Amino acid sequence: MFLRFSKTTFVLMAGLFFCPIPMLAEGSPSSNYKVLASEKVGLNLFTVKSLIDKGDKSISENDLEMAREHFDQARVLTRQLLGFYRDVNGAFRGIDARIPREMDSKGRQATLLLAKINLRLASLFRKQKQPEIAVPLLVEVVRLMTPTKLEGQKAYQMLLELGFVETPYAGVRDMN
Repeated sequence: MFLRFSKTTFVLMAGLFFCPIPMLAEGSPSSNYKVLASEKVGLNLFTVKSLIDKGDKSISENDLEMAREHFDQARVLTRQLLGFYRDVNGAFRGIDARIPREMDSKGRQATLLLAKINLRLASLFRKQKQPEIAVPLLVEVVRLMTPTKLEGQKAYQMLLELGFVETPYAGVRDMN
């Protein structure tokens, strides 16, 4: 019986050894699978930056409506990314510290981009003589970035210029 089991095991092992099984590792590189990490298209911060650049280009061409569309798209995508980063962060908290650290880092980058988008949109609305639409965007920047950060200071300064607030912020750094 023992001899039969050994022969059977040997035949199976030999069959597996000589059988042409395609190796999963020999497929295309993993970068082909990381579609969302592409700089051209994807659910990532590169896409947000690309939309911001397109909006900036539209402003330089004096196409304010197209700029607004690009900034709005960038804003929506950034908010989605912030939610996704927060969800993944929470799922791995206490399990693997590397993943929450990565999600925190990406979340900070996304928050900064959201503040920059809001500042651009607020400036656009000011150009279009719609300051009442700019105010909520500026308040959000102050909340997100705090007045100690450059973006928060710029937003507060714009609120001051619009007359929404009256007290100048004393801790202003040089914004140039």
